[in-house]
Amino acid sequence: MSKGELTKQAVLEEATTIASRLGLEGLTIGSLATAMGMSKSGLFGHFRSKEALQLQVLAFARENFTDLVIRPALAAPRGEPRLRVMFDRWLELGRSFAAGCLFVSAATEFDDRDGQVRDQLVHDHQDMLDSVGQMVRAGISEGHFRPDVDAEQFAHDLNGMMLGFYHSHRLMRDPRAEARTRRAFDTLLDNARP
Repeated sequence: MSKGELTKQAVLEEATTIASRLGLEGLTIGSLATAMGMSKSGLFGHFRSKEALQLQVLAFARENFTDLVIRPALAAPRGEPRLRVMFDRWLELGRSFAAGCLFVSAATEFDDRDGQVRDQLVHDHQDMLDSVGQMVRAGISEGHFRPDVDAEQFAHDLNGMMLGFYHSHRLMRDPRAEARTRRAFDTLLDNARP
């Protein structure tokens, strides 16, 4: 990476941390410049607008999620083993977020707005649901799950389970949040098996 690319990478890491804590709307070029010890004009050259900054932060967070959750899952055997790796990595990532999950906070910020940021969030969430659905369909073809399992319903239920985990773990600070979420995931898998 060039020096400019390394700087931009560091800026996006800091921006993602700020946005996870304050929300995407709380992230401004000015606040980011202050946090990075850079000039506003220098950062403006990288992003041009607050919306462009928000979109690049989402792209950075999406790539992180893909690297830490989806790619390791795709390296596992198809079907249930792949879903288990994805779930474990997702849960691990959820536990490690010091500032919270950017996608969860951004979803509540932008759920009733129109525009490119909301459109990108919808696309990112749908991609994740589609990935889970594909893993379930592979599990059906591998014989791990019944042929009549609704892959989209499974993905919906798993997503709801993970949202519940974030709520219990972060807001409620429930020490049993992870154990309960694991039990719910095992039940979801049991209900899908032949």
